[in-house]
Amino acid sequence: MKFIEYGTYSDCIFPLIDKIPSHWEEQKIKFQLNGCIAGGTPDSDSEVYWIESGRGTPWVAIADMTRFDVITATEKDVTDRGIASKGLQLVPKGTLLYSIFASLGKVAEAGVDLVTNQAILALVPKATLNRKYFSYWLKSIEPYLMYFCTSNTQNNLNAEKVRNLPLFLPSNIEQQRIANFLDHETAKIDTQIAKQQELIKLLKEKRQSVISHAVTKGLNPNAPMRESGVEWLGEVPENWMVSKFKYLVVESSAGPYGSSLTKSMYTHAGVRVYGQQQVIPDDFTIGDYYISESKFETMRRYEVFPEDVLISVMGTVGKVAVVPYGVERGVINPRLVKYRVNKNKILPLFIKASILSEVCQSQLQFSAQGSTMDGLNMQILGELPIAFPTLNDQEKILEEVSKVQLKFSLSLDRAQRAVDLLSERRTALISAAVTGKIDVRDWQPPNDAAIAA
Repeated sequence: MKFIEYGTYSDCIFPLIDKIPSHWEEQKIKFQLNGCIAGGTPDSDSEVYWIESGRGTPWVAIADMTRFDVITATEKDVTDRGIASKGLQLVPKGTLLYSIFASLGKVAEAGVDLVTNQAILALVPKATLNRKYFSYWLKSIEPYLMYFCTSNTQNNLNAEKVRNLPLFLPSNIEQQRIANFLDHETAKIDTQIAKQQELIKLLKEKRQSVISHAVTKGLNPNAPMRESGVEWLGEVPENWMVSKFKYLVVESSAGPYGSSLTKSMYTHAGVRVYGQQQVIPDDFTIGDYYISESKFETMRRYEVFPEDVLISVMGTVGKVAVVPYGVERGVINPRLVKYRVNKNKILPLFIKASILSEVCQSQLQFSAQGSTMDGLNMQILGELPIAFPTLNDQEKILEEVSKVQLKFSLSLDRAQRAVDLLSERRTALISAAVTGKIDVRDWQPPNDAAIAA
């Protein structure tokens, strides 16, 4: 679709944009607001201030805004006493919500009457400012907010700074036409993004299924099978072994629980501390937690070495990584356990692939939910049955797994690039429309589009 520009432009004060259409006004947001409502947080230790979601007044936090564009329910609700304790003002349905701490410039709409925390402002526009247009304007200036924010330990705005943010203002009729245009065009882009995201989901599921089948059933579809003796594992190739994980291990240790390792002990340099930050993405190059050399001397039993198998046992459980060669010297934190496997029986990477298989992951999640510690422990992991072939066949399976991962990674990269490009187009289109780079006054929705004029 080709767009035209406006006929004439004038200079504007906003330092990051040169010109706006000559008939537009440049104002500060405060001149188009009937209200700018700040939020707050009742005492989290007072049970009388809080109630389960759906039974009180929705209390919006940043996490709620990142999940929904229109907020009708929240993770936490507050009671009338909670509202009174902080003097919170009820935000009416239809009001725009705007984040001002940390995640700056996120925009959502109140789908019901609600209250917010102190990181969110509720902005009530005047009749001369179209709400949809205003929402798109706020989204368009998100990349520029660092220019206006105050930074201490994190980047923040406040009510006064938000009220003094710039606003480009065409006539009310033109605002509505811009909003209609963007509603239509962004909906088309969002549909394309959703299709790509669904493709990404399906590709990941297919990749997991193919790899899981390889490490639990082998590569030969015609191989004779036998019962594994484990109900959830089912049949395995006839010549495979099935053994509890603890019999495949030559050394193991759990992370230092309790006060033996806390974040207060971390330093800016020294010996690395490895945790879920590395294991979940399987990336040992990231992270910046360290302990001193003296502390390390008391924790040598938790030191990691190449080919150690690390498993997450708290929070996000069952994720696995094998320590690569060349990593910095380090120890595990309390959320991990480490194993050194008997490489005369099983390869570390085969153990990793087996535990990450669909059937093992399902079993570990089930075990974690039934655990008194709300996670995994070495007893649960030690009892986990592992099916495996000869070392030679393990290497063949791992080679095939590597090929599968490469094949799917290429497809996933293409799909993710498509999502990124579509998202960039969406952002650019919004910016172009609300800053007057394109003239959409004569735009009309297609005949099959039910968009109100």
